Amino acid sequence: MSQTITVECVSPGLDHAAIDTVVTLPTFRRPEHLLLTLASLSAQRGAPRFAVIVMENDAEGRAGLDAARPLFEAGEIGGLVLVAQERGNCSAYNAGWTTALERFPAMRNLLVIDDDEVAAQDWIARMIATADDLPADIVGGPQVARFEAGARTRYENHPVFTPHYRTTGSVPILFSSGNVLIRRNVLETMGAPFLDTAFNFIGGGDADFYSRCRERGFRFGWCAEAPVFETVPSRRTEFSWLNARGLRNGAISAIIERRRGGRHGAPKRIAKSLGLLAASPWRSLRLGLGTGSATIGLYHCQVAIGRLMAEFGRVNEQYRQAERN
Repeated sequence: MSQTITVECVSPGLDHAAIDTVVTLPTFRRPEHLLLTLASLSAQRGAPRFAVIVMENDAEGRAGLDAARPLFEAGEIGGLVLVAQERGNCSAYNAGWTTALERFPAMRNLLVIDDDEVAAQDWIARMIATADDLPADIVGGPQVARFEAGARTRYENHPVFTPHYRTTGSVPILFSSGNVLIRRNVLETMGAPFLDTAFNFIGGGDADFYSRCRERGFRFGWCAEAPVFETVPSRRTEFSWLNARGLRNGAISAIIERRRGGRHGAPKRIAKSLGLLAASPWRSLRLGLGTGSATIGLYHCQVAIGRLMAEFGRVNEQYRQAERN
């Protein structure tokens, strides 16, 4: 890893060699919600002995570190808090995953939850059970939206707020890292840096990682019974945010396909983008009629336009200004 990682505190008496499962939790300027996330981890039932790694990604402000430190130093939560000096969500994930491999030699399962989410009480146990039962190397779960006061809840059926899959079982691929379990052998095989930091501020580093994992033959699964509940601020239900997210999702899909296909895949990729653009009005009409919302219906058009914009290098860095995301 090229970035600087500093471990700021470790819970007393932590037996690194006895930990089977590690939960990694990136945080950036959400100290109040971080405490809610940590409380949900402390309340887990039926889970094996696990450790938590909090990755503070605000090297200057360190509000997350300040909020979490007392819990770890008092031993209320087992694990550690580190500072990932390089800004960006991919850099934060890379710091936590690398540290988990280095510090916990017996770790078999690595889970991820974000600092705007709260885990169900049996989240860890159900994710591990699904990975064992399927079996699967990488398991995802639903991120259930919980809208803050003032949010436009009529958009709750928008594709950006609904899970990609409905039922537990094997799936072809995953798209998000906000609720996921990854086996240790996946990380060891893929090697650090796991997420490409070129995606730090546009998102999609997780989708790119999964695409590369699929190429290496790893198996994916879904656990519908292991939700995390994501707090959705009102600004994420404004048209400007939904439009930007749709364009961004389209751009990410084109970028990942370009990386997998190389120069020779350009004609096929562009033809696909044009085909999606041609079909998008009808797909949008169907989605709009099905949800009763023209705003929701626009999503397919936005994704198609975002794909074409990416071909000309126009990609929205939606995570660059966290306060606007």
